[in-house]
Amino acid sequence: MGIDLPLIWFLIIIFGVMMYVVMDGFDLGIGLLFPLVKKEHDRDVMMNTVAPVWDGNETWLVLGGAGLYGAFPLAYSVILDALTIPLTLMLFGLIFRGVAFEFRFKASPAKRHVWDKSFIGGSVLATFCQGVVLGAVINGIPVVNRTYAGGALDWLTPFTLFCGFALVVAYALLGCTWLIMKTEGELQEAMHNIAKPLLIVFLLVTLAVSLWTPLTHSDIATRWFSRPNLYWFLPVPVLVVLVSAWMYRAISKNAHHAPFLLTLALVFLGYTGLGISIWPNIIPPSISIWEAASPPQSQGFILVGALFIIPIILVYTFWSYYVFRGKVTPDQGYH
Repeated sequence: MGIDLPLIWFLIIIFGVMMYVVMDGFDLGIGLLFPLVKKEHDRDVMMNTVAPVWDGNETWLVLGGAGLYGAFPLAYSVILDALTIPLTLMLFGLIFRGVAFEFRFKASPAKRHVWDKSFIGGSVLATFCQGVVLGAVINGIPVVNRTYAGGALDWLTPFTLFCGFALVVAYALLGCTWLIMKTEGELQEAMHNIAKPLLIVFLLVTLAVSLWTPLTHSDIATRWFSRPNLYWFLPVPVLVVLVSAWMYRAISKNAHHAPFLLTLALVFLGYTGLGISIWPNIIPPSISIWEAASPPQSQGFILVGALFIIPIILVYTFWSYYVFRGKVTPDQGYH
């Protein structure tokens, strides 16, 4: 039996995207929460919680995109062709946000509000467009003769727009629980106060997407609700309920670390549900990972480089988060 290179590369890309969602998710979530925090020193603390690590978080997005280009060129070309507009807008959002992040600390107090607005706008735009892209992939992308067969605005549907809103809620919850873990005093208390409403809204939008998807896609409904699949996949929604109840209780007890860790668990379960819904297609509804794969020689060649660079990224990521593992205060920084 040979090595299943398409499967290995699919897992690598899924891992890279998951790492990006987790790490840049709370990073973007801080920008989404900025309008709810009015005090300048609290906003400084919010940005300082991610200042040492935010740039490295996006390394995982680059890894996922480069892996898709090298291992699944058909998927890369079709997805970029179908989703040019939301992906371009997402990049503009990330650029605005990145520039605002650097310039805000250097701006005079009179001009700082400009970069605050850029940081908020870039975070909202990037997050919303990522959700739209996710919704468009779930909806499916028409492919004829290995070429995108749809229009420039096929991605623009009520479902994709709702997925954009849902991801905004998810990232806001990640950012909120991250700040609970990394701050103290009034700012932490404020985040505790909004964590419960955010959790409830997150569960509502997750339920809506979970019902909307099978109701509009019969193949996904069959996969989830036919036997014996129903019994195999039932633990996913059950775990969502249990983790949510645990998280609600942890927030009520003013826990510091548990809300963020449990939010990560909820994001992972949502990611698992997405994988179950589209597997084994990398271009739903009909192009599998094996059909979209590049030649084995190409996948094997780039796998050598990936196996070298991924451990380096992991070590760097772990070390940076370990070094800056303490809480952040307005006067002392990390402690």
